[in-house]
Amino acid sequence: MYKVRIRPRWELESASGERLPPHLLELLVAVRATGSLAAAARKVDLSYRYAWGQLQDAAAVFGQPLLRMTRGRGARLTPIGERLVWADSRIAARLSPTLDSLATELEAELERIVSAQSTPLRIHASHGFGVETLRRAMAETGLPLDLKYRSPEDALVALRSGACDIAGLHLPIGDLEPALFAHYRDRLDLDADRVIHLAMRRQGLVLAAGNPRGIHTLQDLERPDIRMIHRQPGSGTRLLLETMLARHGIAFERIRACDVEELTHAAVSAYVASGLADVGFALEPPARKYGLEFFPLVTEHYFFLCHNDVLESGRITELLALLRSDGFRRDLGLLPGYDPSYCGRVQTLAEAFEAARG
Repeated sequence: MYKVRIRPRWELESASGERLPPHLLELLVAVRATGSLAAAARKVDLSYRYAWGQLQDAAAVFGQPLLRMTRGRGARLTPIGERLVWADSRIAARLSPTLDSLATELEAELERIVSAQSTPLRIHASHGFGVETLRRAMAETGLPLDLKYRSPEDALVALRSGACDIAGLHLPIGDLEPALFAHYRDRLDLDADRVIHLAMRRQGLVLAAGNPRGIHTLQDLERPDIRMIHRQPGSGTRLLLETMLARHGIAFERIRACDVEELTHAAVSAYVASGLADVGFALEPPARKYGLEFFPLVTEHYFFLCHNDVLESGRITELLALLRSDGFRRDLGLLPGYDPSYCGRVQTLAEAFEAARG
């Protein structure tokens, strides 16, 4: 089993051709985390003198300091330093899922070339922290995987066409389930599809620390002073939000949206954390990671769908064993807002969802 790692990297160059020093962003992130230049330099394995030189070179590029040192109080980033750190966070949050998906494709190609016996399990699923935990666990246990991050819509199309073995999907628990199930109904096989549960997870409003805008309800999103960062059209989370808003009589178009739409939950939270938006709708883990407020609004089942023929072929036996293992369930349960109680359970659609019984 081969492991491919692809990481986002970006450069900034001034009009005169001056570039930011190579280790600057790592250093700024470490300063923000530690509150000390000396501790940050140790964290990124740089000498204090070299780290200080990097900051001076960067200050020359911007014409202003990126760090302020206070005797007895450590160090803190200036506004330009903060902006660079959050730009780096947003880039990583936006690109990492795409790069991770490409990495698993390359791994699968290498595995097919080197081992003619190896047939990676093909999973199409939206990016989420439970799926990412599964990807890491499969890599650690040597289970070949060809993972492509796709919207639920695209994943179901791939499942029906035979382009993947398993498709990821999520449906809310409670009153919203029938509307979301109806949306996907024409791409489901009620007789032959099987549900493989991954986790229950919470989605909700992601807000700046301390909730300075005083956002407490969905109705607050209509206020003209509130800027909201949305997920892209076609994503399961965007569909869930639009359905919730409609249920409360709120027109999606009445919400003041930011100029961009993000592709991942992490990117939504990073956008709010950087101060470019007041609120987003996303999963809990990235909100906690960035020190944001999180107001849960809905709990949903995240699960995989496969045809019963795939289940009975034995091709996913090792996957099911992994999902049911104590170690994996423990790792899943460590994610904020995730509940692994159903992890690894296999059901028909009618057994899993009341909306499928009608």
